[in-house]
Amino acid sequence: MKIISTPNAPAAIGPYSQGIVTGNLVFTSGQIPIDPASGSIVDGGIEEQAARSCRNVLAILEAAGTDASKVIKTTCFLSDINDFAAFNAVYEKYFISAPARSCVEVARLPKDVLCEVEAIAEL
Repeated sequence: MKIISTPNAPAAIGPYSQGIVTGNLVFTSGQIPIDPASGSIVDGGIEEQAARSCRNVLAILEAAGTDASKVIKTTCFLSDINDFAAFNAVYEKYFISAPARSCVEVARLPKDVLCEVEAIAEL
């Protein structure tokens, strides 16, 4: 296994890695809408938060040596399933390979953000 770490995504806020490469796959940890430069949650609603979360995932994939075209599966967590359509409108701009996906509403996310995204990609 190889640990992936990049300053282009938020530092882990717990005992975990931004991503792990094993074999020909990279697994990202869930990414919330933290701006890696400031360490703050981005301003705005679901659109802005979804975009930042997606960019954070893609930064980890890039650090691992892959990109959005190689994403196999994502898991997306929403604090309000009523944001599903707005989230999808942003998500589809980043995950161009139309990977397999699960998207669920959860009771609460870290730092009370609106969404979190994780991915599995091929190298």
